Amino acid sequence: MNTSGPAGQGLRLIPFRGLRYVPERVGSLAAVTSPPYDVVVRPDGLHHLESADPHNIVRLILPQADTAAARHEQAAQTLHRWLAEGVLAPDSEPALYVYEQRNDEILQRGVVGALALSAPADGIVLPHEDVMAHVVEDRADLMRTTAAHFEPLLLTYRSDGGGSGATAVIERTTDRPPLLATTTEDGYRHRLWAVTDPADRAEIETDLAHHQALIADGHHRWATYLRLQQEHTAPGPWDFGLVLLVDTARYPLRVRAIHRLLHGLPVADALAALDGLFRVRDLTGPLPRALEALAEASAEGNAFLLAGDGGFHLIDRPDPGLLSRTVPADRPAAWRTLDATVLHAALLEHVWQIPDAPEHIAYIHDTAAAVEQAERHHATAVLMHPVREEVVRDLARQGVTMPRKSTSFGPKPATGLVLRSLDLG
Repeated sequence: MNTSGPAGQGLRLIPFRGLRYVPERVGSLAAVTSPPYDVVVRPDGLHHLESADPHNIVRLILPQADTAAARHEQAAQTLHRWLAEGVLAPDSEPALYVYEQRNDEILQRGVVGALALSAPADGIVLPHEDVMAHVVEDRADLMRTTAAHFEPLLLTYRSDGGGSGATAVIERTTDRPPLLATTTEDGYRHRLWAVTDPADRAEIETDLAHHQALIADGHHRWATYLRLQQEHTAPGPWDFGLVLLVDTARYPLRVRAIHRLLHGLPVADALAALDGLFRVRDLTGPLPRALEALAEASAEGNAFLLAGDGGFHLIDRPDPGLLSRTVPADRPAAWRTLDATVLHAALLEHVWQIPDAPEHIAYIHDTAAAVEQAERHHATAVLMHPVREEVVRDLARQGVTMPRKSTSFGPKPATGLVLRSLDLG
């Protein structure tokens, strides 16, 4: 965000003893990393990561067993075994960590640390999306059982764009040799540095204390942090959560859409229900061209791309009467006109009458994967156009949350480069 939080309040980031892979004990650092847990949605993606290295982090964030309790206990046992075997080891002293991701197009840098938790009403860390209770419960049980934070949330703040404070420390730090460097299969190069000098840490902490942050990625994990904090009434490590803070005035993020896969709804049935409620145009593809048509239509109003029958169907220009009947009127205009709002309130709840539950709807980040799964399972993929970052920020400032899974900010931090054990304090 571009302003400080309430008077006397702001971001409080403290160092911690990071758990990191011991390079000599794994095939490669790239082979043990993973995207965030909610991006690894396909079984083939999970199996690919599991087979990349026997110590891939996915065995901790997405353990496989018959029940949730068994999965989480398995993750705890795996964590303890890896620590005992020296696969993972804690750093010798607490640190903040400078983290860099880059490819040929993007450079992103930020600071990883343990952030003091705060309620949304405090105006320090601002969510912009609703969460799903079953996901929070699953992540809470995993964190509770393992007493660990396996992957940092992605939070953004906005400085004045100058080179002082945290930015100065980050840029000085990246001139030094890193703790680790690796390139993941998506082409991103990752580097990590420990900041242990008290003066550097104080410069970062003093700067961040004047800012508030927007949750870019990790709403469910933030809600999980808050739930577990309530369970541990004594002050301690549960009062802090693992985060990556990025200054988007210095390093802008990309905002992408998250698509919906509607199980049990063939495309023909989805289209038939739209008669008279949306304009429907059939497109021949290929996918990139269809997405260009979606972008053009989205510039004029609500628009969606349906796929799953081998073709693409652009739907736009919703009937105003449908919107007035289905979209709540007690929210800001920017919220009422969001594609995600119209999709959930008008299409899912009213037209298609599909409950927002995991057995009915899957949320998929990868566009091609959404189309492929829809075609394979005779389902409907609803492809979305991204929301602009300034819309997200303005709604968050107003305390208005968007429908869940409305946005995907990136690049997301790789999971597995630095972990936080709550048993280490």
